[in-house]
Amino acid sequence: MNNDHDSSLPDGVDLRALSAFVDGEVTQAERERIAALLGQHPQAAARVAAWRAQKAALRALCGAPPSDARRASDEQAERAEQAGRNEAHDADDPAVIVLRPRAPWWQRVGIAACWLAVGAGLALALGPLAPRLTGGAWNGLGARPPSFAERADVAYAVYTPERRHPVEVAASDEEHLINWLSKRLNRPLSVPSLQEYGYSLVGGRLLPGEAGPAAQFMYENRAGARLTLYVTGTARDETAFRLLRDGNRRTFYWINDGMGYALSGPIAEGKLRSIAVDVCSALGGKPETWQ
Repeated sequence: MNNDHDSSLPDGVDLRALSAFVDGEVTQAERERIAALLGQHPQAAARVAAWRAQKAALRALCGAPPSDARRASDEQAERAEQAGRNEAHDADDPAVIVLRPRAPWWQRVGIAACWLAVGAGLALALGPLAPRLTGGAWNGLGARPPSFAERADVAYAVYTPERRHPVEVAASDEEHLINWLSKRLNRPLSVPSLQEYGYSLVGGRLLPGEAGPAAQFMYENRAGARLTLYVTGTARDETAFRLLRDGNRRTFYWINDGMGYALSGPIAEGKLRSIAVDVCSALGGKPETWQ
């Protein structure tokens, strides 16, 4: 029996083939064949879209853009998939890899030294202002938010714009969602209700965390605005209730009993804090000791 195949995949395509397709590691003919099949199987196409979104999230977290070759491969895969859906021919232009000459080593060392000096000067000048400039996201010079808070912010930015596939398991199957994610995180989870704030559960998904799996639960109000609750295990030992800002997004995060929690959304800071305090209480935390 082939354990790499499930009922949601079209005949002739398994998980390894889809993974290779997403990573651009298949031949042109195989890519065209899989793209055509995905155009006829929405569930498989949704899985491919989710994997691509996860790749984008991981790239954003690592702060490193894909190489020219990888980017060209991804673009070719997306063009092939769209062509399969539209029953059109792929573009005939081959992928082009641009090779740029590298500067001499002594020049690279000199430039790095200059940037190091500039960075040190800015750190000394702006260090005292860091908490005010970042709205509490940074707690003094060199103090970054924990990785899970940054990952929660990136996951919010990646998945909330999705309209057709924002979650892996919908709220209509909430019991299965909670049991599944509890098993993967090896911790009994619960989903707080945000109905009093006008937000209903959309569903959730499994995400890669810093040192293991993480869960994201998504909520939405009648206007279509969304909030997400990110949950993961963490080895950090702190109880502070803190805020991370990124553009118009806000993420309140905290740690309780070996678990990191982060509530993210673009709403007013005071309102999001009130919701986060209630969520923290509902999950067994004691936010009253942090205010």
